[in-house]
Amino acid sequence: MARRVFFSFHYTRDVRRIVQVRNSWVVRAKGEAQPFYDAADFEEAKKRAGGIEKWIEEQLKGTSVTAVLFGAETYDREWVRHEIKRSYELKKGILAIDIHKVKDPQLGADKKGKNPLDYWQVEQNGRKVPLSSLYKTYDWVDDDGYNNMASWIEAAAKAAGR
Repeated sequence: MARRVFFSFHYTRDVRRIVQVRNSWVVRAKGEAQPFYDAADFEEAKKRAGGIEKWIEEQLKGTSVTAVLFGAETYDREWVRHEIKRSYELKKGILAIDIHKVKDPQLGADKKGKNPLDYWQVEQNGRKVPLSSLYKTYDWVDDDGYNNMASWIEAAAKAAGR
């Protein structure tokens, strides 16, 4: 089953890494990988000063999963934090993918960053737990994201009952 996926990431720093990850299934022979559909058009979001929150809400509609693609500085991004919070509130499937080892064509690999899912905590059984303990985190390079991302997305959707 094809899934609509919202990708959350730090645009300015990681866009060239993100493009490689988001388009990874496109270059395969037909039927070789389960396609996933990206509901986000990050170029359009850059043009909407003051309308980012509304844009995020529009992009989350109809998606079943939010994939947080994180690099060295993603943890501190206000809109990434907002996207994670809204995805949790909307009961989307959520997963995080560390992309710091994906080679930017101009800059190469990057330093490791903090998982943005660690920022948010929820109460369970009387104690606070970070979202990173509730949702899976993968490393694009070490966990072979090229071949496994579709199954990660499907697992996140199913875990959320979608």
